Amino acid sequence: MTQPVTARTLLGARRTVAWLAGGPAGEPRPALWKRPWLLIVATVVIVATASLVPLLWSLPLGRALEPVESPTLVLLAADGAPIARRGSYKERPIVASALPPHVPAAFIAIEDRRFYRHLGVDPKAIARAFGANVQAGGVSEGGSTITQQLAKNAFLTNDRTLRRKVQEAMIALYLEARLSKDEILSRYLSSVYFGQGAFGLRAAARQYFDKTPEALSIGEAAMLAGLVKAPSRLAPSENLAGARSRMRAVLAAMAETGAITERQARLEARRRIVIAPRTRIPTGSYFADWVMPQARATAPRRYGETVIATTLDTRLQAGAERILARVLAREGKALNISQGALVAMRANGEVVAMVGGRDYGQSQFNRSDAGRQPGSAFKLFVYLAALREGATITTPILDTPVEVQGWSPRNHEGKYAGRTVPLITAFAGSSNVAAVRLAQQVGRDDIVRMVRALGVDEPVPEDLTLALGTGPMSLVQLTGAYAAIAAGKAPIIPHGLADWRAPRAPRPLGKAELAGMRDMLRSAVHRGTGFEAALPGAFGKTGTTQGYRDALFVGYIGDLVVGVWLGNDDNAPMRGVVGGGAPARIWREYMSFAIGAPTPAESTEVLTAPVIEALPDDLLAPIETETLEEPPVEPSEPTAPVQPAPAPPQD
Repeated sequence: MTQPVTARTLLGARRTVAWLAGGPAGEPRPALWKRPWLLIVATVVIVATASLVPLLWSLPLGRALEPVESPTLVLLAADGAPIARRGSYKERPIVASALPPHVPAAFIAIEDRRFYRHLGVDPKAIARAFGANVQAGGVSEGGSTITQQLAKNAFLTNDRTLRRKVQEAMIALYLEARLSKDEILSRYLSSVYFGQGAFGLRAAARQYFDKTPEALSIGEAAMLAGLVKAPSRLAPSENLAGARSRMRAVLAAMAETGAITERQARLEARRRIVIAPRTRIPTGSYFADWVMPQARATAPRRYGETVIATTLDTRLQAGAERILARVLAREGKALNISQGALVAMRANGEVVAMVGGRDYGQSQFNRSDAGRQPGSAFKLFVYLAALREGATITTPILDTPVEVQGWSPRNHEGKYAGRTVPLITAFAGSSNVAAVRLAQQVGRDDIVRMVRALGVDEPVPEDLTLALGTGPMSLVQLTGAYAAIAAGKAPIIPHGLADWRAPRAPRPLGKAELAGMRDMLRSAVHRGTGFEAALPGAFGKTGTTQGYRDALFVGYIGDLVVGVWLGNDDNAPMRGVVGGGAPARIWREYMSFAIGAPTPAESTEVLTAPVIEALPDDLLAPIETETLEEPPVEPSEPTAPVQPAPAPPQD
């Protein structure tokens, strides 16, 4: 609503003209053309005004009433428990005239006593603030009016520059011309910041007192008005003593302006203020940090809080944190392992647990979502690409030293079978030379296509070192690729929102390639480098990078897929840690907990290391599978698994 021109407005304009004309009242003034400086100033003002008026007229007057750009999101676990709250908190707009008189009076008394008597900029307040600041030797008092604060909050930044102050003043004059005083005050109270992420009086009243602005007492209104000066420092939930001290200053100002009596001010200053903040919810966690961008992309911009349901399983999350922390505390120092990560997801990509480091409080860097070399865990893509091209688990491959363009990869500890072995044997024993030979036969392009088909978008090395997992890949995406084998279709996209829908439906993997890949993953666990992870129905693969800088195990039982990584942030080598060691043991302990199987200490199953002996290829016997629990998958044509050749486990 446009403010009507009143007698007060005309009087103010006449005074302004008289001030510009210069000279004390009653004294003759020189002609205008004899004061060139005034002509220059007038010209600049006219030109600036003419250029700014169209721009000012287009400003959205309702911006201060709009919801904030990043409204509060409350993330819920799958069981409905709140796990994180993040974002700015703003409720519906305030109507100043509907509030008890003492509420707006508190803000006017401490922030802008002459609010109803100025035209947006108060020269007296500016002069008073200037004198106080000179006397204090620094900025101790501001001269901005409520209208100027609204202009800054709604349209400008917090930069302390002359340019911003001039813009602020111009917009304030414009707002005064377009809006009534009550409209300006309502917009101000609806948008000013009160600390703790609360914007606007309605959000602040709920944040600190759990009540509406209409129900605020005189003391509570004074305390909130006092926050505007330093909202973060004076938040009563963090600094009640400072907030009460500032409240007493506001009460005194209210008494000076006649909003309340001095007796009321004394009584309210002594009255106990009960701080009843909203239920405290953590602001973040590794999972919350990871899923928040997904939530922001789908959440509407609205007032109040938006509740988002996630896929997190609180029991599985607590178990992941406990088990990883226990192993790191027990073995970390001796093995020089300072960090670890664990990701658990369902075969459809629903992430149910995520631990991105040893302690979120000390480091919020999410190692489960960071690029690290996957080592031999990458061989999944190489072997699956070969199976897609027609190879089988019995296809022979040489396990002897090889040189490729001057590069000579080596097996772990320099051990080789010294002959051709079936693919399933090479995979189970994690032969590096066999993987490189296979990659050379398949070709980089087909391997990259397989990487993309399984949903991984990380960069892939240009040379055959890719076969040994030398390119960066996050544990989340790597685990998602293994989830595709568990699900029998790809791509499987890891996600954390309960109502998430894939942009396109995954396509079933070929029956022969799927059966062959599962046979290899099962063999790697039960007769290969992943023996420490052996549980009935387990499928998986180890990974170790050069110099023992990364150690991984990724695998699944049924529809639960889990990836574990150990290493150091500074890429320092661990002491002989391989994927088949500590990561496999963490995986087994966590998987036992997750599916309710006996823990390694409780299990009555006797597990022995595979016997290392030389067997000719034609005597390879099928793996006995009667005691293994197969996960529920789409029907496939089973491929008869074979007993791996007894080359020593490598990684």
